[in-house]
Amino acid sequence: MSAREFILPDLGEGLTEAEVVAWLVAPGDEVAVDQPVVELESAKSVVQLPTPFAGVVESLGGEVGQVLHAGEVLMRLTPVGAAAEAAADAPAATARADVPARTAPEAAEPGIAVPTESAGEESGAVLIGYGTRATAATARAASAPSRFGAGRAIGGTSAAGPTGDGTADDRPASPPTGAQDLSPAGETPHRDEGDDPAVAEAHAAHTLEHGRHSPVISPIVRRLAREHGFDASELLGTGPDGLVSRADVEAFIAELEEARAGRTAPHAGLPTVATATPPTPDTRAGEHRVPLDRMQRAAAAHFSRSRREIPEATVWMDVDATELLAARRQLNDATGERFGVTALVARFVVAALRRHPSLNASFDAERDELVLHDGVNLGLAAQTPRGLLVPVVHGAERMSLRELRDAVQARTEQSATGAFPPDALSGGTFTLNNYGTLGVDGSAAIINHPEAAMLGIGRLVERPWVVDGALAVRTVTELTISFDHRVCDGAEAAAFLTYVAGCIERPISLLADL
Repeated sequence: MSAREFILPDLGEGLTEAEVVAWLVAPGDEVAVDQPVVELESAKSVVQLPTPFAGVVESLGGEVGQVLHAGEVLMRLTPVGAAAEAAADAPAATARADVPARTAPEAAEPGIAVPTESAGEESGAVLIGYGTRATAATARAASAPSRFGAGRAIGGTSAAGPTGDGTADDRPASPPTGAQDLSPAGETPHRDEGDDPAVAEAHAAHTLEHGRHSPVISPIVRRLAREHGFDASELLGTGPDGLVSRADVEAFIAELEEARAGRTAPHAGLPTVATATPPTPDTRAGEHRVPLDRMQRAAAAHFSRSRREIPEATVWMDVDATELLAARRQLNDATGERFGVTALVARFVVAALRRHPSLNASFDAERDELVLHDGVNLGLAAQTPRGLLVPVVHGAERMSLRELRDAVQARTEQSATGAFPPDALSGGTFTLNNYGTLGVDGSAAIINHPEAAMLGIGRLVERPWVVDGALAVRTVTELTISFDHRVCDGAEAAAFLTYVAGCIERPISLLADL
């Protein structure tokens, strides 16, 4: 059997390229279906891609730090035992010469693979171009490479994999134990006579080396280094396997500034010229320019497209949320579990979209058609280390309140690191934005193109409120809906908003629709 090619799939939302952050396997490794094999950084997040095929890794499509484009070969896999089978079948090759050979998978278009033979094992992961099949994901072996564990040499670079929980930590890491030559091959580490070995080791760690590919987890660390004119992966970090932390980057920046100020002489490997982005001819005294990274460029283009194409309108209203908080306390006491306000409002939104499906839609400008979506893929605007992202809870209309709460919580936890599964940032049909967590009451939000609407929740504050003709202190919030006026008119948007408001003010009223 011939090798199968794992083509870099479409990562969704118009993303056509991604940088290899870490390989989790090496040539010669045997992998199972749905085993994570590579970690990629796109314009929106850091994601782990699982392989849709099982087999033995024949070759990798790029080195750490290399940018790959959708449609390029990410990895080649040889079926397990293929070499032995080829040797055993060699004597019979002539007898089978008249049998047509089976064709290998072909790429119909960038990012889309069309296999011509059925695999014995099939992927249950969601990869655009590879489909979704009913096979349980295979657990990773305990011996699988880890970002914080032993790295493997791949093509002359050091590759490392992720931790089990996929989290990033910018806290300073402890230096590796044991004696270790941190200098390039054939060179002697710079050390002044009488230097403390620990100080010399720290100096070596904060030395740039062109072509080095140290593991860098955090996008914040990468961005900080780029803003000061160098590549963080060219540092040798003080973490395990040379992991570069924020403390390493900040220490190197401090040394650069000291060297430029003439307070200290640069040590071996420290740039002797300014490495910051050179000012443009337009730059005036007292200002500096910071180039946008890949994610910021993608976000800017997305926001501009939304403002340019969508004729949006906004309506809002103040809502008494006192009964919602009381119902939440009763629910928590009755179940012994914790239900957040966002999860409860998300359930109200799903019910409201069932009554007002035109808001769970998008507008096809090329055909002048309204596209109504049968399912509710609920986006949740989130501030992450990589900036503003909208992870999606797919199939929210099929979930119970408990299931929806768990899905929202999972996306919230992923937002803390900015690392999401491949499908988590695509396919949204409506967005919920709880900007009250930022301490504001309202916002004329930009609609998440190509969706038709976004609901915002303001902060919960105590205010004087008229109840049964008398003033009372109540907990009040502001609801705001921004909507595409091509998709619906103000009356429809207002009806949606008042339904959600009614559920917040009288949560028991939703029982009639369950």
